[in-house]
Amino acid sequence: MAERALRGTSIGSKSLETEDGVVFAERRESLYICPNGHRFHMTFAAEVAAPAEWECKCGETGELQYEEPAEEEDSKPLRPQRTHWDMLMERRSEEELQQLLKEQLEVLHSGALMDGVHYR
Repeated sequence: MAERALRGTSIGSKSLETEDGVVFAERRESLYICPNGHRFHMTFAAEVAAPAEWECKCGETGELQYEEPAEEEDSKPLRPQRTHWDMLMERRSEEELQQLLKEQLEVLHSGALMDGVHYR
């Protein structure tokens, strides 16, 4: 057993993976000032709004001093959300759906349905 032990590493406390190829999220800093005059920066993700207040290390509440205005996205207009019915209608016509409904109702009324069996 001793021959197979890893020496010189503390397994579980350190990762052996590198940060190669990792893309970090965009970040930005927001400046806060507390009533005692302490200035401190907090880092947030670029897409979220910074809170108006943040607790300073002295215990007082720091006020947000400057927030960069969010960029207006002038991208293409958003498409309306597709519903299940819209996606179904892309695959089948109403005539096909009527035929499937008729077939399934016949199976149901004949009493031929069984548990665990998939019907079209």
